[in-house]
Amino acid sequence: MRKLNIPKNYFVFFSALLVLVNLSFIFPKAKQVDENSLPVKMEASAHADPFMNLAKEPNASLLAVYDSLHLDLMGLSKQAFDYAVKGFDQLVEAGKLANDRIISICDFSLPSSKKRLFVIDLNNYKVLFNTYVAHGRNSGTSMANNFSNTPESNKSSLGFYETLGTYIGSNGYSLRLEGLEPGINDNANSRAIVIHGADYVSEGLIKSMGYLGRSFGCPSLPKHLNKPIIDKIKGGSCLFIYSADKSYFSKSKILKSTTG
Repeated sequence: MRKLNIPKNYFVFFSALLVLVNLSFIFPKAKQVDENSLPVKMEASAHADPFMNLAKEPNASLLAVYDSLHLDLMGLSKQAFDYAVKGFDQLVEAGKLANDRIISICDFSLPSSKKRLFVIDLNNYKVLFNTYVAHGRNSGTSMANNFSNTPESNKSSLGFYETLGTYIGSNGYSLRLEGLEPGINDNANSRAIVIHGADYVSEGLIKSMGYLGRSFGCPSLPKHLNKPIIDKIKGGSCLFIYSADKSYFSKSKILKSTTG
């Protein structure tokens, strides 16, 4: 038989070709991924929930609470809420609040016949309480229009407070407050301005007189809600007492710091 004379170069070429063919079976071609089929990234989905980035953008997210909870329909002034949130954010950043989950707003731009206390859970986005709250007897009758930080003035003081601890006093279960604004409400402790329940905060008085009874300056509550509200907001949460009072806004360093 005649022997084929095949050059060595051919053997090298065909050997390499066989190796490449076998590798294609061992390692199949990667499947192409459709980017549209991938899960949506958290950053993109966050736009569906205005509270998703609460920690990163507290102002924008907290301000969205007003519309989400329909606080306008409950009577809370948009300006009161906006100022409350801006000051709250400053206090949190400064480490002034031990409890940054709750904010309480007394909207004294409303008459006392309206439910003008709003206790809001910022973690779970709920209005925990919306009820009546009294103002000082020398601040006005139905409307609170006059405010003071002076002892024995029997007037309410505006601005930001931190809630402290509880005690049992002449008005029963009560909550101490620390005024956080010098010259505006920082005499709260010496004036014994506290949160407590009172018989004169009732719908019965509203029906008979058209407005609530008044305090010596304390933000007094209905007796049946006094304890549950105090237990929810005690221990370092923020209370903001609001009125569209030009004198307050000209003096408040907390609010001035939010506007640069």
